[in-house]
This record gives sequence, structure tokens and C-alpha cells, in this order.
Amino acid sequence: MRELLPWLRLIFQRWGRLSVGGLLLLITVISGMGLLALSGWFITETALAGLLLAAGAQVSINLYTPGGGIRLFALVRTVGRYLERVYNHDTVLRQLSDIRTRLFRQLAAAPRSQRLGLSGAQWLSRLTRDVDALDTLYLRLIAPTALAAVVSLLVVLLAAVLFDGQLALWLGLLLAGTLFFSSIGTLLRTRQTSRQLSDSEEDLRTHIIEHLEGFAELTAAGRTGKHAAWLMRQAHGFAKEQAKVDRRVGWNQAFTHLLINLAAIAVLWAGFELFQSGQISGPVLVLLPIALLGLAEVYGGLPEAFGKLGATEASANRLNQDSLNAPGEQTIHTSEPPKGTALVATELGVRYDGAPPILMHFNLNVALGEHLGIIGHSGSGKSTLADVLAGLAPPFQGDIARLPLSYLTQSTVLFEDTLKANLLVGDSTASDAAIWRVLELVELGERFASEPDLLDTWLGNSGSRLSGGEARRIALARVLLNPAPLLILDEPFTGVDAPARERICNNLRYWLKGKAVIALGHGPDALPDTDREIHLIS
Repeated sequence: MRELLPWLRLIFQRWGRLSVGGLLLLITVISGMGLLALSGWFITETALAGLLLAAGAQVSINLYTPGGGIRLFALVRTVGRYLERVYNHDTVLRQLSDIRTRLFRQLAAAPRSQRLGLSGAQWLSRLTRDVDALDTLYLRLIAPTALAAVVSLLVVLLAAVLFDGQLALWLGLLLAGTLFFSSIGTLLRTRQTSRQLSDSEEDLRTHIIEHLEGFAELTAAGRTGKHAAWLMRQAHGFAKEQAKVDRRVGWNQAFTHLLINLAAIAVLWAGFELFQSGQISGPVLVLLPIALLGLAEVYGGLPEAFGKLGATEASANRLNQDSLNAPGEQTIHTSEPPKGTALVATELGVRYDGAPPILMHFNLNVALGEHLGIIGHSGSGKSTLADVLAGLAPPFQGDIARLPLSYLTQSTVLFEDTLKANLLVGDSTASDAAIWRVLELVELGERFASEPDLLDTWLGNSGSRLSGGEARRIALARVLLNPAPLLILDEPFTGVDAPARERICNNLRYWLKGKAVIALGHGPDALPDTDREIHLIS
């Protein structure tokens, strides 16, 4: 349960809304049970009156008070159920917003190296399935369990008032056992299997997504059928384990209902003695057993909720591991550089995770308006150095002082959105005219001027409607649109042919004037114009 503590603390920050929602739940359930109990009392009372009248006795019965109570309970239950559903689901949506906001903030604060350990399919599972498992903790688990405990206590108090203390004590013990069996008992029987199922479900979902993404490669290798058959075997194994959990939950649910019915029978049986001794009337005798039958609505959902708690714990554990900062992780600190400079690196040490250093005692001073080229072959550490200079990865030694920057990473990342939306990531305040100017710089103005939707052209999943060179130039345009005084460009012209690269470099001369630029590539021809160059040798 420790995995859930950070998220439970977050959920209970809205304790006011949770209290109101719990009160609405309580009112709704009590109204339903009151409707059943009062109806049973009223039917019994009228039946007995009818028998006495048939026997020739004079009997009077108040039809209006119990009838009014029945109508009141029915109305309160209907209105309460509506208000409870609307209010509590709104609370759940607010909790979902809180969970996602906290998760995204933690992911943003975590070192980049920690975020790169998962595939896209795994991140999809984290941000959908795992988050959804947490946002229903209150509505499906916490509130129903607390409601069952409170309502059971009220029923026991009612038994003590209407019947006697000894019967109330035995009823309390029986209901406590029912509550334990439907909640903790279900959890103990399903927890381990449910946790394993949650992990298996994530693995299966990941493999299916990878199968779809790599379908062309599997087809080319003639492995489509075999891989699909393997996925079917994995899915069949998952379904068998899921059925095992469902069976256990089903048996616990059935036994829970059996215990509630036994409690009603036991109270009815014990009440006969009180009825025969004249301590209670016939209508009062049936009131409590019928009220107990109403507990089935309260207890009925607990086995299913606790049957999924193991999976919820597994989801919380994965989110905690992947979003919280690793212990001992070096924090990235930057400061303002001296006047007239854009970036100053002092005694910098750079290395891949767990690998020997690739740079030691690296010193760099980039003046405002200076264009620096860093050249090196693959594996020389260019991209790692760029990540460190940009603040995405911590150096293992040394200090960096720099101005605000815009960074074009080695990989091209475009969002499944319009051209304009992708470019506004660079500057959310940019006008359409500024966007067209930067598109002209990267030789894409005519390309999108011919599109019917112009700037609202849909780019597809990760820019799937574009060629590799076009996608790279849009990513470059997004960085150029940013007003930051320092630009770091890692392999800016990947996938761009030589003539287009030369024209873009000519276009950029005026645009980059006054800005500090650090461009990294395999050779001088892969970079825009530079004032000086540094060669990395490994």
C-alpha cells in the first residue's frame, strides 16, 4: 500500500469535496434502505390490519404518515442519486486533472536520462491505463468502503434500539466479518495475481503496438504470422489469468451476498422470540431484516474494487518509479553568464550513463552573436555535449552559465497536429506573417502555400505526411522562431539535400545575426556559417 501514499495524499487535498460527495452517497444509500424498510413495515402493518378486519375486529391504521415517509425516501433517493453521480464524477475529473498535472511536473523535473528508459508504448500505458487506475480510487474503493462501515454501524444501532443489545452485538460481529471478507479477504486472494496481470497487460499492450509499428519490417522478414501467433498465445495466457481473478472475485461477491442474507435470516429468527414475548410488533419484526437486505447494494461492489486493488498498486508503483527523481541524481544548475557572453562552460566533464568520460576539463566561451561549430564523427559525444549545454542532462563535473536558449535535438519530433500548432511551440505569440517568413527561410514557403489548408495543414502522426527532410526543416523552423538569444543546433540539416542546405544557410545569415549559435555536425558542410570550429576527437 506504500505505493499509493503519494497519490492518496494528493486525492485527499480535496477533502472538502470528498466529504460532500461521501455525504451524498450516505444520504442516497440510507434513503434506499429506508424506502425498503418502511415499505416492508407498511405492507406488514396493512396486511395485519386486513386480517384483523376480516376477523371482525375494529382496527385503525394511519396511512398518511408512512405513505408520506415512503414518498419522501423515494424522492430523496432519486434526487440524491442524481446529485451524487454528477458531483462525485466531477470530483473524479478534478482528481484526474490533479494526478496528471503532478505526474507531468514530476516527469518534467526528472533527468532526461531517467525518462529515456521507456518506449513510446510504455509511456502510453503510463499516461492512460496507469493514471486511470488511480483516478477511481476514491469513487470505487475509498468511498464505498467507508460507506459500508458507516451504514453497518447505523444498522447495528438500529438493532439495539428496536430489538436488544445482545442481538445488536452479534449482528455487528457478523457485519464486521462480511465487511472484512468482501474487502480485505478479496484483496488477499487476488492481490499478487492482479499485480502480475497489470504488468502482463502492459507488456502485451506494448508488444501489440510494436507489432503494428513494425508490421512492414515483419512482413519483409516473413515473420508476421509467427509474431501474431506468439501475441495470441500471450493474450490467451493473460485471459486465463484474468479469468482466475474474476472467479475469485465472483466467489467472494457471492459469499458476501450469502452473509448478508444469513444476517437478515438470523435477525428475523431472533426477532421471533421478541415478537412472541410481546416486546416488538410484527411490522417492527420485518423492518430490520429488510433493511439488512438493502446492504447488498453497499457491499456488492467491494469485492470487484478490492480485486483490482493489486493492479492499482502496480500502476502506482510504475508511476512512482518513472516519474520521481532518482535518489542521488545530480541536479542541473545554471546561472547567468558574464556580460557579453551567451554561454560559459568551465571544467566540464561529459559522459554517457555508466560509461567512461568522453570529455574532461572542457572549457567553452561563446560570445553574444558568435557562431560556433562543433565537429565530430558518430560516437564522439556531440549530442551528449549538446544535451549537457542545453541543460537536458547533468555534467558529472564542472559548471555552465548560459542565457535562455532554443535547442534543436538530433531527433526530429513533430506533433500530430497542424503545421501552425507545431511551429507555435517555438513561440506561442508568433503571428502568421512571422510563421510564413520562417518557412521561407527553410525553403518550405511554396510547399505549404500550395496546400489548401495553408498553415492549418495536418502533419499526421509524427509528421508522417512529410518527407524526412521536410520534417527536419519544420523542426528547424520551430527553433528559429523562438526569440531566445542562444541557439543550439544538433545536426540541423539531417535528410536535407546539398542544394537546399546551401540555400537555407544563405537565408539564415541575416536571420541569425546577433544571436549566439552552437551548431554540431559531422563536418563543416553540415553546418550553417560559423566563425570558428571545435573538433572533437575520441
